[in-house]
Amino acid sequence: MTTAVSPQAASAQALQLPSQRGAYYAGKWHEPKSGRYVDTINPGTGGSLGKVADASAEDIDAAVAAAKAAYKDWKCVTPLERAKMLRRCAEILRENARELAMIDSADCGNPVTEMISDAMIAAAQMDFFAGLVTEMKGSSIPMGPDVVNFSVREPLGVVGRIIPFNHPFMFCAGKAAAPLAAGNTIVTKPPEQAPLSSLRLAELIGGILPPGVFNVVPGGKEAGARLASHPDVAKIALIGSVPTGRAVMKAAADTLKGVLLELGGKNALIAYPDADPDEVAGALVGGMNFTWCGQSCGSTSRAFLHEKIHDAVLERVKEKIKHYKPGIPTEPATTMGAIISKVQYDRVMSYIDAGKSEGARVVSGGKRPDDPALASGFYIEPTVFADVNMNMRIAKEEIFGPVVSVIKWSDEARMLEQVNVVEYGLTCSIWTNDLSTAHRTAAAVEAGYVWINEYSKHFLGAPFGGFKQSGVGREECIDELLAFTQEKNIHVKLRPAKK
Repeated sequence: MTTAVSPQAASAQALQLPSQRGAYYAGKWHEPKSGRYVDTINPGTGGSLGKVADASAEDIDAAVAAAKAAYKDWKCVTPLERAKMLRRCAEILRENARELAMIDSADCGNPVTEMISDAMIAAAQMDFFAGLVTEMKGSSIPMGPDVVNFSVREPLGVVGRIIPFNHPFMFCAGKAAAPLAAGNTIVTKPPEQAPLSSLRLAELIGGILPPGVFNVVPGGKEAGARLASHPDVAKIALIGSVPTGRAVMKAAADTLKGVLLELGGKNALIAYPDADPDEVAGALVGGMNFTWCGQSCGSTSRAFLHEKIHDAVLERVKEKIKHYKPGIPTEPATTMGAIISKVQYDRVMSYIDAGKSEGARVVSGGKRPDDPALASGFYIEPTVFADVNMNMRIAKEEIFGPVVSVIKWSDEARMLEQVNVVEYGLTCSIWTNDLSTAHRTAAAVEAGYVWINEYSKHFLGAPFGGFKQSGVGREECIDELLAFTQEKNIHVKLRPAKK
């Protein structure tokens, strides 16, 4: 169906929303067994994008049963044939990139021009894992002339995926690639705040894969909890917050299923005195992912600036941050979108209020935009706090909003202690022209993904994941593919030759 958009957005492309709003499993669309539907809200306007099924545990049971039945045949499909199907899915993603970007832009509030890259990234991930299907190799173990001992890798079975609201389509499509390539079937629960692009994905690629191989069930906590605890789900994968990750791990414990968790971060940007202030300022602003309103697990939301360049960096930040101006997400010129929901908007604003009350200094932003055209949406200006110390909430807790805290340092040992004191350990961005300093600091920080003189970029083939409470496992690399397999050892005793 078609939903009207603002005149300003009309130049981009008409917003085509999915016609199906139920659950997709066994190759068909189903009404929710509970009969429940909920509104999905456009965070840029505050208006409704229509109702979507709110699946119950019973719906998850039906989807898992379909996936379990399909697994019997899907695991026997040759790896290269699976790869061929995934590559066809990738082609469809590229062909429909703008349409999918418009859906996510309206549904999750991210700028439409940037969301096109999400479709391309998802397609690249499908191509990447399609190319790795022949690398799911075992090994042989020498045991003498009368024995053959070797291992093989087999798929796990049904995989559950729970995805977040910040990149709904990219995660729904891209994170299906590894388990499908490995021969598993999948049941995905899209984010309750932004489920529409996942439903559209099922409309687009559902006919390419055999019925029951790829399933999408929209819902809230009840659906997620059942998927995580279901005895016929062999592994559960989540991208989300630390509290949600803990809940998923607890739910998975009763059936001893594996988990793959990519969780939150309170990530550090560290700038040494020899770094270029202009480059650091660009990294501080760019690494915060203001385009997504800071709603990114990898955002460098704590900037540790050496006292020698601290003031120079902040002066340049004031100029560079002007690029990020909140606007209607579906408009092509928009560089910064909207917060996902009123609940999250209120949460972010409460942190901004806390930062002010605890003595931090607002360098930029810290309030709603003045533009009356944005009055109905959930918008916050890109916000930079200076004079922050590690006793403040804005320095310790993940805000998941457009708020970066700047901390001045002079003593390296003390600075590294403060970098590592938080419970998170996802990413870190280090800025220095000294090779020894760079390597020493990279070794000292407790983070799973470290950039040196770079920020935010991901590289297919490079393992992405966190230390400490920021996650379990690695993604975007061959380890992600192997994580959806299990190893079987086969021992053969050879009979002696007949004389």
